[in-house]
Amino acid sequence: MRSVKLERETKETQVECELNLDGEGKASVNTGIGFFNHMLELLAFHSGMNLYLRADGDLDVDDHHTIEDCGILLGKVMRKALGDRAGIARYGSFTLPMDETLASVDLDISGRPYLVFNCEFKRDQIGMMATETVEEFLRAFAFQAGITLHVNVHYGNNDHHKAEAIFKALGRALRAAVKVSGDKIPSTKGMLE
Repeated sequence: MRSVKLERETKETQVECELNLDGEGKASVNTGIGFFNHMLELLAFHSGMNLYLRADGDLDVDDHHTIEDCGILLGKVMRKALGDRAGIARYGSFTLPMDETLASVDLDISGRPYLVFNCEFKRDQIGMMATETVEEFLRAFAFQAGITLHVNVHYGNNDHHKAEAIFKALGRALRAAVKVSGDKIPSTKGMLE
């Protein structure tokens, strides 16, 4: 079973995360940031992974530390759960329409972390989540998980729809990439690190 549980504690946050790559898309999330909880629940559902995440952060300062640290820990859990990555599809792509918005997520579980993020938000916050932290979460997650991640919102007007389309498409792309279909490491190098 590809399931891992880790904790991370700093002076700013305490985060606990458990991820089962071969789950049913169930989520139990409480970060203290309602919209972010919703995004992580969507990510779990669309990836088919089971996610348990609890965060206690310095929300009296702002949401940045909590969201970034959740991304860091989720990435670490993902990397560990993938093990040597034998048999995984490695690549995943998904283009998702959400009303007037169209977003694409393309990724490579390569061991070479990178983020390309093309999305412009019109407002500063969605609920209690700063829109700038969408990119911060994705960067932290990609770099800790060892994923090359390209996120492109092609068009859209509603910032809620943009963020939701990104997290849903990320879930669908991850679902494809982590799927096991053999026993070989999908690289001519013989390893993915």
